[in-house]
Amino acid sequence: MSVSFVETAAAAAVPAQAPAPAKAPEYAIRADIKSIHYGKFLAVRDSAVNVEKGKITGFIGPSGCGKSTVLRSLNRMNDLIPIFRLDGAVHFLGQDIYASKIDPVVVRRHIGMVFQQPNPFSMSIFENVAFGLRLNRYKGNVAERVEWSLRRAGLWEEVKDKLKQSGLALSGGQQQRLCIARAIATEPTVLLMDEPCSALDPIATRIIEELMLELKDEYSVAIVTHNMQQAMRVADTTAFFSVDISKGGRTGFLVEMGPTRQIFDAPQQELTREYVRGEFS
Repeated sequence: MSVSFVETAAAAAVPAQAPAPAKAPEYAIRADIKSIHYGKFLAVRDSAVNVEKGKITGFIGPSGCGKSTVLRSLNRMNDLIPIFRLDGAVHFLGQDIYASKIDPVVVRRHIGMVFQQPNPFSMSIFENVAFGLRLNRYKGNVAERVEWSLRRAGLWEEVKDKLKQSGLALSGGQQQRLCIARAIATEPTVLLMDEPCSALDPIATRIIEELMLELKDEYSVAIVTHNMQQAMRVADTTAFFSVDISKGGRTGFLVEMGPTRQIFDAPQQELTREYVRGEFS
């Protein structure tokens, strides 16, 4: 059956459906750090960083640029340094974690951390993972939770028959996965990782990177890395920090933050372009 010109024209007159607006990102952490001091030393200035829910956010930059300092500020780990002082705000799920009524220990329960050097406790593999559960008076089945955490960290099959052995007896990569299991056992919302692969061999590094990609299905992850290729492999968003030496000191600051592909392929700032081209490190 032929279609008349009138029918064709009427169909053409119907406006095309407008594309659905892009969904606004949701953030687990929104940090507006005006300055971080250690005593009189200005360590970081002008660094507003966000950690998106269900994504991996990478912090890159040269040594001394403040990326680890900023990361540790996101769960008040820097509070353990008496001369630390932060001017600004860090909002976790809408609440400022630096408000006077907030207990930093509770903050760290919800925003876990994995450090550069694996730091298992001098106790059994089982007790390493159970430590935070006992500290937080976990009411469920501790053994089931330990197994769940070790499975999520990709370590269960390797240690299930030696749970009573010391965590210190594991290899470096296994120790780091044990620390990850310990961190996720209490089900934090955010997982901070400060150069978690810097002390590991390439095989262990690959395992940890694959684990990070799996964990972002359940956690929001922020990672500091010196390895730009690692940031390209795992990070959805990347923040580039640099160092201001104009006043004789070394003060880190945020240069640029955006989708990882944009930061590496089409950076907006000249400093970022120079860094990702390898002109300084």
